[in-house]
Amino acid sequence: MRHAQIIASGSYAPDRVLKNEWFNELLGEDVDTWLRQNLTIEERRWMTDDQTTSDLCVEAGRRALEMSNLSPADIDLLIIATDTPDFISPSTASVVQNKMGLTNATSFDTNTACAGFPTAFTLANGLIAAEDRFKKVMVMGAYGMSRFLNLKDKKTVTLFADGAGAVVLEPTENDQQGFLSSDLRTKGEYHKHMGIYTGAAADPSTEEKVSDRQHCLKFVEKFPKELNPTMWSDMIRTVCERAGADVSDVKKIFITQININQIWETLDILGLPHETAPTIMDKFGYTGSAAIPMVFDESFRHDGVSEGDLTVFIGSGGGLHFGACAYRF
Repeated sequence: MRHAQIIASGSYAPDRVLKNEWFNELLGEDVDTWLRQNLTIEERRWMTDDQTTSDLCVEAGRRALEMSNLSPADIDLLIIATDTPDFISPSTASVVQNKMGLTNATSFDTNTACAGFPTAFTLANGLIAAEDRFKKVMVMGAYGMSRFLNLKDKKTVTLFADGAGAVVLEPTENDQQGFLSSDLRTKGEYHKHMGIYTGAAADPSTEEKVSDRQHCLKFVEKFPKELNPTMWSDMIRTVCERAGADVSDVKKIFITQININQIWETLDILGLPHETAPTIMDKFGYTGSAAIPMVFDESFRHDGVSEGDLTVFIGSGGGLHFGACAYRF
């Protein structure tokens, strides 16, 4: 049966670097010490005034095309996972399709927040399996959250950053390689805990609301601290079981870069060494939907995976949405 295999990847973060010390001055207190000790974050990248989420996608996509030795016209399908689109409508995917010259690609966005990349990867795999016409597919995760941050809110402004990551997929019928299984879950009871709640149909933007920064990302309620490690570890076990493999066989886990301690706790639950999950939040902060393809791209380009390696892509984000995929190289 046809399923997806990765043939190339690419990632991009803006040139504008903001170190922790910049936030010390902005907020009038030492946030650097806490960020380093608890999250390992030292710096992050924000878009410049003339950049948008689609621009980040274009750069990541071009790097993936370069690795694949494909032309823009070779791409049949583009899926972009983002919750910071250029517009409410039209889709960011249509903007990127035009900017990149992907003239033969149909396109759409998906929004499961920071679980977006494994969700989009699962959708792409299903379409490759169902439709012979999809021969080269590009999947992106993109994040431009700096545009939705309240500079006075230290809970969000120091953590979130911008970036994009992309992979190029093609079909394979080798059942020993490629996309193996997935697990997608939603816990909608947490949808009011964190999000951008102004700007759409439920609470349209007004000039007054924008000037008061009400369109910004908000943490409204705390999530149970055990929620991510419990869900992540259970989902990793699930995708391994569905793939006919054991968790102990997993060589790499490409996981959302929100909290280093939750990543380590997840690995401890599974009995896996901490180096199983590479991290990039020290230099890029939290890049949401882009975090998983960005950390994967860094590993893929520097021989971080080998043929035969069992890997897992997993993330969670506002909604709450959770997504995981098992993949063998």
